Amino acid sequence: MKAYTVGQLARLAGVTVRTLHHYHDIGLLKPAHVGANGYRSYGEDELLRLQQVLIHRELGIPLGEIAAILDAPGFDRLKALRQQRRRLEAEANRYRQLVRTIDRTIAKLEGDRAMKHADLYTGFSEKQGEYEDWLVERYGEPMRRTIGRAPRLNEAQSKAALAELRDIEQSLASAMQNGIVPEARELDMLVERHHRWVSRMWPQPCTMDAYAGLADIYDHPDFARRYETLAPGFARWLPTAMKAWARRQAA
Repeated sequence: MKAYTVGQLARLAGVTVRTLHHYHDIGLLKPAHVGANGYRSYGEDELLRLQQVLIHRELGIPLGEIAAILDAPGFDRLKALRQQRRRLEAEANRYRQLVRTIDRTIAKLEGDRAMKHADLYTGFSEKQGEYEDWLVERYGEPMRRTIGRAPRLNEAQSKAALAELRDIEQSLASAMQNGIVPEARELDMLVERHHRWVSRMWPQPCTMDAYAGLADIYDHPDFARRYETLAPGFARWLPTAMKAWARRQAA
C-alpha cells in the first residue's frame, strides 16, 4: 500500500501542508506514522478520513464537530457517503434547474423564445410567499399579522442567519446519525441553540409552547423534503427533539 508524505497528500487533496499539520494538531487527521525525523506518512485509511473531513467542510460543518462525528462509535463511512451523496444529488438537481432557468431567460432576452413569468423563478430555494400562505391557511388570518411583524433582514444578515441555521441543523442531523435518540438530554445544548435562532427570527417571544408548536409546522412537504436531504429520518427526528426539549424546559 502506497504511503504519502504530507507534501504529497497536500498536493493530491488540494489542501496546504499547513492545513494537514493543523488537522494533526487538533486530532482530526493523524498520520499513519511519524518517523524519528518528524516526517509524517499517510495511508489509505487516512486518505479516506481526509475525504470525509473535506466533505463535511463542504456541507458546512465546523471542524470542531467533524472529529466527534468521525470518531463516534456508530460511525459508518459507507453509510455516511451514501447519505452525503443523496444530499449533494438533491442540491445538484436544484442547481441544474437554476441553470435551465438562466438559459431560458437568456433566450427570452435575446428574442429566441417566449417564457412564462412564473418560469423566471424555477429552482430557487426561497419560497417565502408560499409558506406564508400555507401558514395562514392552516392557522387563520391572525397568522398573517404575525408574519408581518417578523424581522426584515438585509441580504448580508439573511445569508449569515441561513449559514448559522445550516450549521445548527447539520449538528443536529449528525447527532441523529450517531444514534442519539431525540428525547436525550445530551441534545439540550444543540436544541437550545436552535431555539435561540428561532427566537431571533420570530416577531414575538418564542415560548416553550410556541416552539413545540413550530415542530408541527415542519410537516409541510417542503420542510420534510429538505430535512430528509440532510439525513434520512431527520424530518421526524427533529420535531420530536424540539418537543422533548420544550417539555423539559417547561417542567
